[in-house]
Amino acid sequence: MSGSEGWLVACLCAEWCGSCREYRALFEAARAAHPAARFAWVDIEDHPDVLGTVEVENFPSLLIAHGDDIAFFGTVTPHAATLDALVKRATARELGSVDAPELDGVPARIRALQ
Repeated sequence: MSGSEGWLVACLCAEWCGSCREYRALFEAARAAHPAARFAWVDIEDHPDVLGTVEVENFPSLLIAHGDDIAFFGTVTPHAATLDALVKRATARELGSVDAPELDGVPARIRALQ
């Protein structure tokens, strides 16, 4: 069930990751291009509890959710076009919903960081 929180696009990263540092500018540009979505940059080492038991093994990883419904969770290529396409497809509800009980509560915990 989705809540009233709207769309969340979260980049799960680590400061030590060069790809993540390079990706941040693209992520910020996407924030400007998609003002209806809430964007969050989450350093998983600074906030290890936000993911609970979920392990992020590759960077950058994205979580896109509407309320509590996860539309996408996974590693992406660090390209602006990939991010833009994912956000557009998710917000158009073309991606469906990810069945991942281990992600229960993660969108709310990310929102609480901000």
